[in-house]
Amino acid sequence: MTIRKLVIRSMRKNIKMYYLYFFAMIFSISLYFIFSTLQNDQTVVTMVEASVNFSTAFQVAGILLILITIVFTMYATNIFIRRRSQEIGLYQLIGLSKAWVARVLIMEHTILGLGALIIGLLVGALLSRLFLLLFMNLIGFEAVIGLSFSGQAVIQTLVVFTCLIAVTSVQITWTVYRSTLLQLFQANNKNDYFVKRPSIVSGILGLTGLVLIGVGYYVSTLIVDNADMLLFLMLVVLASTILGTYLIFHTTISWILYVFRKKKNGNLGLYNSLSVAPLMHRMKGHANSLTLITVLSAMTITMISLSYSLYYSTEKDVRLAMPFDFAVENMQEEAVIISSGLEEEQIEFDQNQLDAIRFDGTWMEQDSNVEHRLGTFMFFSAEQMAQAGLDVEIPPDGEAIYYNTRAIIEGIDISFPKDVQYASNDEANRLTVSEFMLENVMNYRFYGEQLLVSEATFERLSDTIQEEEYTEFLTFDVFQLLDTEKSDTASDIFLANVDSDQYITDFYSAYEGSIQTFGLLIFIVGLLGFVFILSTGSILYFKQMTEAEQEKAHYRTLRQLGFQVNDMMKGIIRKQLFVYLIPLVIGLVHAAFALNVGSVLMASSMLTPIIISMVAYILIYLLFAVFTVQYYKSIVKSAL
Repeated sequence: MTIRKLVIRSMRKNIKMYYLYFFAMIFSISLYFIFSTLQNDQTVVTMVEASVNFSTAFQVAGILLILITIVFTMYATNIFIRRRSQEIGLYQLIGLSKAWVARVLIMEHTILGLGALIIGLLVGALLSRLFLLLFMNLIGFEAVIGLSFSGQAVIQTLVVFTCLIAVTSVQITWTVYRSTLLQLFQANNKNDYFVKRPSIVSGILGLTGLVLIGVGYYVSTLIVDNADMLLFLMLVVLASTILGTYLIFHTTISWILYVFRKKKNGNLGLYNSLSVAPLMHRMKGHANSLTLITVLSAMTITMISLSYSLYYSTEKDVRLAMPFDFAVENMQEEAVIISSGLEEEQIEFDQNQLDAIRFDGTWMEQDSNVEHRLGTFMFFSAEQMAQAGLDVEIPPDGEAIYYNTRAIIEGIDISFPKDVQYASNDEANRLTVSEFMLENVMNYRFYGEQLLVSEATFERLSDTIQEEEYTEFLTFDVFQLLDTEKSDTASDIFLANVDSDQYITDFYSAYEGSIQTFGLLIFIVGLLGFVFILSTGSILYFKQMTEAEQEKAHYRTLRQLGFQVNDMMKGIIRKQLFVYLIPLVIGLVHAAFALNVGSVLMASSMLTPIIISMVAYILIYLLFAVFTVQYYKSIVKSAL
């Protein structure tokens, strides 16, 4: 038999092991080709290069995709080699050299990879226009897009594929040459036997894992208030959480299972023998992969939920930061021109004038041990704001409400009440700030911390505040569009009549810029997250597939003793629920604490996008559990 026929026969024989791996490679190659196509698409580059460096973002995403694909392929290759270890040992036993064996395996993987490459390029070429349309829709661009085929993208994909085959070939050669015949024939029978250590030691190690995770969660809550130590605190959180997760899988769960078995006096019964017993004897081997899957799941859920939250709440967050569509400061002539331009275009709008006072003052903390903080402030009248259309609370006379959408992000202390001290012509030179609101009453582009007071308080302040060098009496002209369908035209009129050097912007421009940035983010993170899900689910599936083959003899014995398939599957399903759900649940908890830290990036609620993202992730992830159960069922049925 020639090597070519042997390779084809071997691949046909092992098709059950390869089909999901083959699909994963096709998917990864298709995604990378799509990324490369978008990166080199002139329509995208021309339309967005002025606002965001999308090309760089796609390059970073492409690198991450390459790393994910390489790690996943190496892990899958290692599992396949282990499953075929006896076949490799037989080849060597009949006198074939290790070089011959390595060459055959490399040929198999190369043929498989070439097939995945061709199909992946075709699928990528067909889907690239769909993804381009999706991308353009996410970032809010409307354009006629033709079906283009990028030669540069093909070259980049071929280079990545060549590197992948080279890495896999080195891995196969290294594994074949370093393995002895004894190791090859015992590889499939190698179990991670349960280590019976003193109960007190296991208990201490198990509790240590829980404590480390608790420490990581606690430190994560300190990040917001200690932004200057961000890098150090993040490293502490990552180290303690990952180590704690590893100890939970390596020791905590093993100890719990040991206590459970001890209480049963070894009489586990059929269901527990098929679920608890295999986990006890394999938990050491599961610890590394389950830790990796948990961390990847947490990272994926966090990235997807956070990016979707940013995109989902873009309009609301921008509106909280910019309550008016247009606003100009002490620019009455420009305001007249803007209103005339809007009227010429027949755009309906409301215009109001707001008085304000900008001054330098000091935050006076009630705690005398806390250092006072200097700042620049702006007083606004609540009654004038209400007349301009804002839904605001009118503070009591002599008090103020502090408005700032970025207070949490900037690490500003938002514990109230506290006082603001200012230069005054009479004895009263302080104003009590009684409340904080995570929104603005004036567009964020204007300098000064925003304080809202009653009209009576505002008039008294106007009369008593000292007109020093840094005290200004301001007039804001604010516009609110009633015809939002013409927001783009109105935005052009506004920007054409204000000095660009003053960096004044409008709501529509700020919203468009944010939707482009977050649209790019959700597009890239969504696709990379899908690759993460595919990788983690496939890793679990491959490992359980290997275990099913190793336990086939046990299932045969149970079938011969008269146990029915359905009875055996109940125990197997329990095991799969544990293997899949425990990493998922822990990953969800990790992600929840990470998202709690990320919630400072936006003022609006993240609950809805987080729930949608988590549900989508869970459904896709649990599909692999269904596939695994079905595979086990086929193994149990074919055991006799």
